[in-house]
Amino acid sequence: MKPEWLKIRGNSMKERDEVMQMIADLKLNTVCQEAACPNMVECFGRRTATFMILGATCTRGCAFCNVIEGMPSNIDENEGFEVAKAVKKLNLKHVVVTSVTRDDLEDGGAGHFANTIKAIKELNHDTSIEVLIPDLKGEQNALETVIKAKPHIIAHNIETIESLYNKVRPQANYERSLEVLSFIKRRGDHIYTKSGMMLGLGENFDEIIQVLKDLRSVGCDLLTVGQYLAPSKQHYAMARYVHPDEFEQIKKVALKLGFLHVASGPLVRSSYHADDAMKEAKLFDFDINDLESKTISDSFYVT
Repeated sequence: MKPEWLKIRGNSMKERDEVMQMIADLKLNTVCQEAACPNMVECFGRRTATFMILGATCTRGCAFCNVIEGMPSNIDENEGFEVAKAVKKLNLKHVVVTSVTRDDLEDGGAGHFANTIKAIKELNHDTSIEVLIPDLKGEQNALETVIKAKPHIIAHNIETIESLYNKVRPQANYERSLEVLSFIKRRGDHIYTKSGMMLGLGENFDEIIQVLKDLRSVGCDLLTVGQYLAPSKQHYAMARYVHPDEFEQIKKVALKLGFLHVASGPLVRSSYHADDAMKEAKLFDFDINDLESKTISDSFYVT
């Protein structure tokens, strides 16, 4: 049985239903639904969601993930504008956009990310934007495309310790993920980087701390750490429940290593309360439009 600290407490059912209906009406996907996130009821109740672009089918089959693997459908060119409209309807001050991995596309979907970012900015001038991207196969041109669109935060999840990659993320590469974060930090002026990992896959404390050190070595600014919960018996088996005290200990170590903000707890996910994290870290303690004038060209658009 799940321990007490993993029991989910819901929020406003009315707000949740409104968000779900709006997402359906706009024909959008959310990682909340596709990945069976345990916080979906709470987040929808708070009128927040993490939008998932580039379809709902992934070209990779990570052993921990609930998103469907297979041959993806064609890209909806209007998707970015629909996301932008949803952001406006929800009156979001901070939005998170992620995607499935699209190894079938030449740029991995980078251009679609850039168009979505631009569409959000056109309709939501005061909204800060966080994108959670796949590794884009480490292609620097693709990464440049996302960087040039000037989101305020670019996240890429390390997910687990290096020694478990062959079992948990066989089509990914630990060093490549670190290089993605390093490249963004080197090339993206005024862009914060973020990463996340899951616990309970079979790692020990020292291995966790080594991941934190590796992330800091490439300048990663923000961190999320949460409990892995297997979506089904067919997915990678969970090794243990991690006690909240251990999450708190990891948070203290991570902050000492220099992360600007750390969300560490059993129910924490990559974008869980991302808006609160941004405020607590005081990332943008000035007018967001001042940042825009410094970092984005109005003429930038990817076709």
